[in-house]
Amino acid sequence: MGENGEPPARGAADADHARLTAIVDDWAAAIVANDADRIGSFMADEWVIVSGSGIADREEFLAYVRSGDLTHSAMGAVTPPRVRVHGETALVTARITNTAHYGGRRFDADEWTTDVFVRRDGRWRCVLTHITPVAAPADQPPDA
Repeated sequence: MGENGEPPARGAADADHARLTAIVDDWAAAIVANDADRIGSFMADEWVIVSGSGIADREEFLAYVRSGDLTHSAMGAVTPPRVRVHGETALVTARITNTAHYGGRRFDADEWTTDVFVRRDGRWRCVLTHITPVAAPADQPPDA
């Protein structure tokens, strides 16, 4: 809310939307560059990622990148991000495709991602990433 209890000006909301969209794009570029320090700069210290394989914290994830065990060669948005700002918290959801390599094996993923950001000292940092595989079309068997 603004100083007098009214909602923030539309310009502020547009600026937050544009800034968060740029952050997500820059973060994806850092991931494809396999630059652990740059990837970490987008994450809050308490960041975690939740996926079908469980929960990994910031240091665990970055250690995989630093070791070279986890690399990404492609990452792109299938849909424009859906950005919702709620005060000092923002939710960014998009459909993303990526190509990762882990333990010498290639993995191509098509996923819905939701990132939860908090604004601290004027900077947006991600505190949680949740990924969900895109469901196979109804006319396609799940293992195709």
